[in-house]
Amino acid sequence: MRGVVYRGPRHVEVVDDLPMPRLESERDAVVRVTRAAICGSDLHPYRGEMPGFAPGTVLGHEFAGVVTERGSQVPFAVGERVVASYLIGCGRCPRCARGWHYHCPSATLFGYSTVVGDAVAGGQAEYVRVPFADVVLGPVPAAVTDEQALFAGDVLATAHAAVTDAHVGPDRLVGVVGAGPVGLMAALCAAELGATVVVCDVDPARRERAGALVPAVVEPERLAATMQRMRGRDEAAVVIEAVGSGAALACAVDAAGPHGTVLVVGAHGADDVAFPAGRAFVQELTLRFAVGNPIRSRDPVMALLRTGRVDPSALVSHRLPLAEAARGYELFDTRVADKVILLPSADPF
Repeated sequence: MRGVVYRGPRHVEVVDDLPMPRLESERDAVVRVTRAAICGSDLHPYRGEMPGFAPGTVLGHEFAGVVTERGSQVPFAVGERVVASYLIGCGRCPRCARGWHYHCPSATLFGYSTVVGDAVAGGQAEYVRVPFADVVLGPVPAAVTDEQALFAGDVLATAHAAVTDAHVGPDRLVGVVGAGPVGLMAALCAAELGATVVVCDVDPARRERAGALVPAVVEPERLAATMQRMRGRDEAAVVIEAVGSGAALACAVDAAGPHGTVLVVGAHGADDVAFPAGRAFVQELTLRFAVGNPIRSRDPVMALLRTGRVDPSALVSHRLPLAEAARGYELFDTRVADKVILLPSADPF
């Protein structure tokens, strides 16, 4: 079986001799992957930012496909189209019952070594074993393509968490720090809810691409002044931080304004990030961190796709055969690519 394997910092390899996945539990399924993606979170191990990340890990946590085998407790038919949550949870413990799947005792991630829980091979491969498939997999409606569906497994679910957890609604002013896939999806979700949206990014090329989707795009140093000018009324604004860096967090705090809300969905990995607590205190901000949960938000996210209210295909800059995955990582790492879709099978794009 062919798949993308992590060898070390900035070294991934497509190999042809991976073992075929097999059912290990009555709640397992095996999925033939039809579409996979490279996520910004995949760049952390790729860049060597996770020293304990095990070489030999099959990468990838964004994928959609077709069920080829299933255990007796999996409610999907062989041949049924499905999308996987990047997050694996048992679905039956007290925390899962509350929607806290990320904090499930059995929680782990596809293709992410042992960073969270036990290692599970990822979906940048021709086939993948899905644990707790009755919970982790979701059906793909006929009106939704496989490419669109895989966004419901991570990026769109994370963006949806940002706008819902921040209580974004009509007439709210929303700033988004970061014009990557998560930031742009958050911007589109907020706009769909009737909010006025301003996006910022340090990269001129990303700002130019974002301008095709969002009317107001500025440099980070202009976000605070732009939002202050647009606020117009004494209403609290929302700023979504979709980068995961100290500079982005500081930018969000500056722009939020009095009684604003800063909602962080950027993946922070460091414990020593400087935080502008003084400014946050003076502005009486609400600060919240949110991890997207595709299991919990699957139905509303899929409804956005099914009805065409949000179409993530506009974010895709490159579509490559699985054999060119190493090039895809290079393009994404150097910001030449915004979102890379990988095609594991021989089917045409």
